[in-house]
Formats: sequence, structure tokens, C-alpha cells
Amino acid sequence: MKNCLCLFVLILCAMLCCGCAGNNAEAGDAKNGVLMNTMPAAGDNVSVKVEVYHFHGKNQCVSCTTVGDFAEQTMSRYYLRELASGKMVFGHVNYELPENKALAEKYGVTGSSLWIGTYVNGKFNKEEDVKVWYRIDNETAYLSYLKGVLDKRLTGDLT
Repeated sequence: MKNCLCLFVLILCAMLCCGCAGNNAEAGDAKNGVLMNTMPAAGDNVSVKVEVYHFHGKNQCVSCTTVGDFAEQTMSRYYLRELASGKMVFGHVNYELPENKALAEKYGVTGSSLWIGTYVNGKFNKEEDVKVWYRIDNETAYLSYLKGVLDKRLTGDLT
């Protein structure tokens, strides 16, 4: 029971940490902007496109950083071809920076979070994946879970 309570408190804190203490990212830091292609190459007939964004503030706690790092590992391990073609996009985005305001508003970001945006035949669907927070203590489980979600989104399955 004590372990369950501790895990619950950890997850609750992680989900609510809009201005976490810890890793300070400055404006020039690579994690403040989109790291990969943001649009498909000209002439591509992309009927499904998936965007994965780790939104964070200037200060991040260990849990917030882990959510982003594991998402990045998932992308680099399983989706290099899709990233290179523009079918998928990944980025660490500091939502506090003015240059990221429009993207944060598009997704409705209110704090540190992982968002998946899926375009199916031009129609946009966004979702915050809160289930990743429950897997930050197990890298293998996190990567496997997120890969399963993203594989579905790449087929246009939004369930």
C-alpha cells in the first residue's frame, strides 16, 4: 500500500509540474524547438502524418525530462524512416518561449506533457498521452507502449 501511495504521489506531481525545478533549458538549447522535419517534402502524397511533441517549461523535474527523453528514444529507435520522410515529426518544445506560442495553443498545452497530433486525409486530431507518466520508471515498458500507440496512429487508427 505504501508503494502504491508513493507511486501515486510521484505520478501526480509529474503530471502537475508546469514549472518544475531541475533541468534549466535556455533559449539556445536544442530541446527548446522542434528537432526533426515539420512538414512533408514537396510532392509527397501523405494521407497520414503524425506529430509527437514533448512540451515543457524552462524548468523541468526528472519525471518531465524522462517523459521527453523516452519519447525521443522511441522515435530514434523505431521511426527514423518516417521522420526522414516527413511522415512523422518529433520535437522538444519549450511552451514558455514566444516562438512556440502558436504550437502550444494549437495543442492546448498547459504544462509539461506529451502530445500526439495525427492528420488523416487532412483532418487533424490531437491527444495528450497521460499514460506515459505511468511508465517513466520502466524504459522498456514506456518505449513499447508508445510504439504501440504510434504504430496505430500511422495507420490512421485513432482508437
